[in-house]
Amino acid sequence: MAVQDGGWSERWEDGRSRIGRSLTSFGRGLADLILPPMAHDSREATAAAGLTAGAWSRVIFLEDPVCDGCGAAFEYDGGDFASDRCAACLARPYAFARARAACVYDNASRGLILKFKHGDQQQFASLFARWLGRAAAPLVEDCDAVVPVPLHRSRLLARRFNQAAEIARPIARAANRDYLPEALIRARATETQGGRSLRGRKLNVKSAFAVSEAAARQVRGRRILLVDDVLTTGATAEACTRALLEAGARALDLAVIARVRTARELPR
Repeated sequence: MAVQDGGWSERWEDGRSRIGRSLTSFGRGLADLILPPMAHDSREATAAAGLTAGAWSRVIFLEDPVCDGCGAAFEYDGGDFASDRCAACLARPYAFARARAACVYDNASRGLILKFKHGDQQQFASLFARWLGRAAAPLVEDCDAVVPVPLHRSRLLARRFNQAAEIARPIARAANRDYLPEALIRARATETQGGRSLRGRKLNVKSAFAVSEAAARQVRGRRILLVDDVLTTGATAEACTRALLEAGARALDLAVIARVRTARELPR
């Protein structure tokens, strides 16, 4: 007779899953004894795949209290009566509602991110996804779907993968949220944002992003978590946010691996 409440069958499947996980763990442990995992940033063997102790210690992780609007660190916790926004966000809010970053974009993190982004070192994807999943946990919990900032097809062909998508996918999977990699499209190729003023960055990405009619049905009325690698001036994230809001998204939050210390103090 069929067990409709799933009791016996689920316990059987759970038992098989536990055995499978135990065998997998044993096999991985045995492999690590023979071939210890290498650090992502060097050829040094480590207890688990990740960064060497020296590289880890140099990364400045962003911990609470941070600005709810841009993810920048507050120098002190102002208590219950303090604003949850920094002065820049109070004066000129971003188009996205909230933002979080895992760490500060500086000499320590820049090299790691560039190895991932331009060096085809995709082993960093799972590491950065774990960092960001922790830093942006409140945003992940509140979102309905996760959307990566897209690359133009010409750049995607040259790079072979979209770094934002490689981070966004595991975050969505771990949180059991919809992953919408094609919700946003890069309607036109843009030049690199590096070295541009805030105004130049905004002009460079103006009308660069679009949402197809099919994708609009997936985002309409939903809170979206937008994922990218670095927040500098916010021009790219704001362009993506406006495209998604115009398509009917209820709200947009932003999660990035790293953010510069003074995003709004770049030359205009």
